[in-house]
Amino acid sequence: MRYIYNRLRAVQYAENWWNNYNPAFHKFEVDCTNFISQCLHAGGIPMKHTGQRNSGWWYSGDNWSYSWTVANALHLYLEQGGYIKTEPKKTPQELTAGDIICYDFDGDGHWQHSTIVVAKDKDGMPLVNAHTTNSQYRYWNYTDSTAYTPDIQYKFFHIL
Repeated sequence: MRYIYNRLRAVQYAENWWNNYNPAFHKFEVDCTNFISQCLHAGGIPMKHTGQRNSGWWYSGDNWSYSWTVANALHLYLEQGGYIKTEPKKTPQELTAGDIICYDFDGDGHWQHSTIVVAKDKDGMPLVNAHTTNSQYRYWNYTDSTAYTPDIQYKFFHIL
């Protein structure tokens, strides 16, 4: 399936819903990836509905794929770069608005958090919006997070 990713629409969605919850979607206690998936979808990426939680990238009423709602599953889905076309970046400075950052707080290979880049600071570093601990224009590296450890790992995904 082909799509055109509209970064502006993805960021507008992130700005509109960063501190609230779209009633069209279930609100999860850990809602970061559900929020990021909504942003990507608002940016024009159509769902890939398989009806099976462990495949595709989709949301349908009271059912959804793991890649839509679980940080580790979305990370794997973006890393594969199949349906949602991505280009991995080595540094946060290479990201633009609408791109995604995944976080492995303890560096064990299991990804626990997802954010969307909404702006850059004066030094060209990403500022992100997120759910779970709802955040707007938060500095990308999350050193201020209670989940932060010195072993943190990041993955930077430019959405194509």
